[in-house]
Amino acid sequence: MAEVISIKEKRIRNLVNLYYSKKEVQKAMFEFARNREISPRYFEGFGKRPDTLEYPNDVIAFVKKGATSFHCSEELWKDVLKIETGMNDKQANDLRIGWDLIIDIDSKYIDYSKIMAQEIIRVLNFHGLKNVGVKFSGSKGFHLIVPWKAFPKIVNGVKTSDMFPEWPRIILQYLAEKANPQLVKEISKLSSPNKYIKDYKSSKEVVPDLVLVSPRHLFRLPYSLHEKTSLASVVIDADKVSEFELKDADPMKVEIRDFTPDVKEGEARELLISSLDWMGHKNMGDKKEHKDFKTIKLDNLSDKFFPPCVQKILKGVDDGRKRAVFILINLFRSVGMDRDELEQRIYKWNKKNKVALKEGYIKSQLSWSYKKKPIMPPNCKEFYKGIGVCVEDNFCKFVKNPVNYVVRKSFIAKNQGKKKVGEKKKVSSKK
Repeated sequence: MAEVISIKEKRIRNLVNLYYSKKEVQKAMFEFARNREISPRYFEGFGKRPDTLEYPNDVIAFVKKGATSFHCSEELWKDVLKIETGMNDKQANDLRIGWDLIIDIDSKYIDYSKIMAQEIIRVLNFHGLKNVGVKFSGSKGFHLIVPWKAFPKIVNGVKTSDMFPEWPRIILQYLAEKANPQLVKEISKLSSPNKYIKDYKSSKEVVPDLVLVSPRHLFRLPYSLHEKTSLASVVIDADKVSEFELKDADPMKVEIRDFTPDVKEGEARELLISSLDWMGHKNMGDKKEHKDFKTIKLDNLSDKFFPPCVQKILKGVDDGRKRAVFILINLFRSVGMDRDELEQRIYKWNKKNKVALKEGYIKSQLSWSYKKKPIMPPNCKEFYKGIGVCVEDNFCKFVKNPVNYVVRKSFIAKNQGKKKVGEKKKVSSKK
C-alpha cells in the first residue's frame, strides 16, 4: 500500500511545478479565490487556516512549499484573515458578505455523477436559472455553482448572507428530492441489468449524493489538481456534461473558462423561496415529536404572552403565508383557544398579509385541523427563520417551542398577580 501511495505522490509532485507555473492557471485560480478563504493541501494534509491568495503568483509560491492542490470556501468574506476558529454566529455574520451555492455531487461512478449533474441542472433551469456553472471535481464527481449574485439579499427582513449554512442545506435537500426520482430512472437505463439500482429505497448507497455544507466548508478550487488522479478540476459547459471524458481533464491540455456563470441579480429567488416552502411543508408533516402532546387550557391567555416570532406573524407576512397559518392554528389550539375566537383571529390576520391567502384555503386548513387532535407548532429556530420571523428575546433561550413560551409567560404572570394580591392583603391587615 505504501508503494502505491508513493507512486501517486511522485506522479503528482512531478506535475505540480510545471502545471501551476502556467500564468493562465494562476490567474484563473486567483480570480475565483477573491474574498474566499483558501487552504492549500500538501498531498496528505491541509495547511493553516485561514489563508488567502493575494496575488496570482501566490499559487506557485505555495507549490514551492510543497502544496499539491488548493481548496476554497463557499462563503465570501470582507477580510479573510480575520476569520477565527470558534467564531459565534454574530462574529461570522459580521464578516460574511455572502455565499455561493455549491452543489457537490459525490458518487462512486463518473457516469452516475453525469446523470445527477444533468438532473440538477434541469431542476435549476425549471426554477429560472438559465446559466449554471459546472466543473469536474477531479475524481468522479462534479461541482455546480449558483453564484451569490443570483440570490435575493433579504427575504422577509432576514439577511440571506446570515443564513449560511442553513439555507444552502435546505436548497440542496430540495434539489435532491426533486432530482432523485428521475435520477434513479436514468441510472436504471444506464445499468439495466442491475436491478438493485431500480429500487429507489435501496439505491441510496449506489446513486450519487449531494454533500451538505457546513460552516467554513471547503471545495476544490477551479483548475486545482487532484492528488489521487493527477487530473485538473476543469470547467465544462453545462449542456455538455454527458460528453465529458476523464481525458478532458488532462492538466497539460486544459482550456481556461470562467466557473462563475453570467446570472441576473436575484435570479435564484424562486429557487430559494420554493426550497424554504418545501422544507416548511415537510416539517408540518413531521408530528412524531408531539404525538403525546395534550392541549393546555390557559384562562389568562393574552397576546403579550406570545413569542416575538408569533407577534411578528400576527402583523401580516409576505412570503411563507401557508407556513404562518399552520403555526397560528396549531399554537392557538395548543393553548386552548375557543374555536370561534380562533377562526375569527385567523381570518382577521389573513387580511393583514400583503397578499391574502384564498378564503377557501383558510377554510380547508381549519377543517383539516379540527378533524385531528391538536399538535404543537414546529419547534423554534430554522422553521421560523425560513419565513423571516425569528426575532429572539431573552426568554427564547429557555424554550424550544412557541407553546412552551406562552405557557411559561402565562405562569409567571399568574404568579406575579397572586404575589401582588398577597402584598395588598398584607398591607391591609397592618392597617
